[in-house]
Amino acid sequence: MAAPTRHLNLMGYVNRSQVNGPGYRAVVWVQGCLRECSGCFNPASWPFEPNQIVTVDELVERILADPLNEGVTFSGGEPFWQAPALATVARRVKAAGLNTMSFSGFTLAQLTSPGAPPGAQNLLDQLDILVDGPYVEALAIHDPTSPVSSRNQRVRVFNSVLRDRISWASDQVEIHILKDGSRIVTGYHGTLGLDD
Repeated sequence: MAAPTRHLNLMGYVNRSQVNGPGYRAVVWVQGCLRECSGCFNPASWPFEPNQIVTVDELVERILADPLNEGVTFSGGEPFWQAPALATVARRVKAAGLNTMSFSGFTLAQLTSPGAPPGAQNLLDQLDILVDGPYVEALAIHDPTSPVSSRNQRVRVFNSVLRDRISWASDQVEIHILKDGSRIVTGYHGTLGLDD
């Protein structure tokens, strides 16, 4: 089920992450993925049913409200199933000086093909970094120096300013304790845990 126009269906959100791209970042986990990869870190993100519906304006405001965020990372789920709204978010935060990044189970070739999800090129045009390719459990990497989770994935740096900032690694984990006492455990090794 698609979110209404200029809205996003989210699984989760955190500020100031340091394990989902270069520097301090807002991380937006979208809800919905058709891929269902074996060993997926976020199987709770697969269903497309509404979870947290937010407007583009609300999300941009949330990202920009934390002055420590120097970028935003889109993860999931599959961000490119919500490409039109995410492209708008990316364009607006870039205009405010932040950089943008996305993980995708699609390869770059698939995202630039005629069969790509609607709006894929618009989102690609706004990205500084793309990590592309599905997670393949048989090709998993558990190496504290690798920025990807399986050997088939690639880091595509579209903004040369960030070329020397590929510093996150596949085995880093981070715990965020939210104001309501719930926790988000994020990083490449393990799952995105959402606790009450």
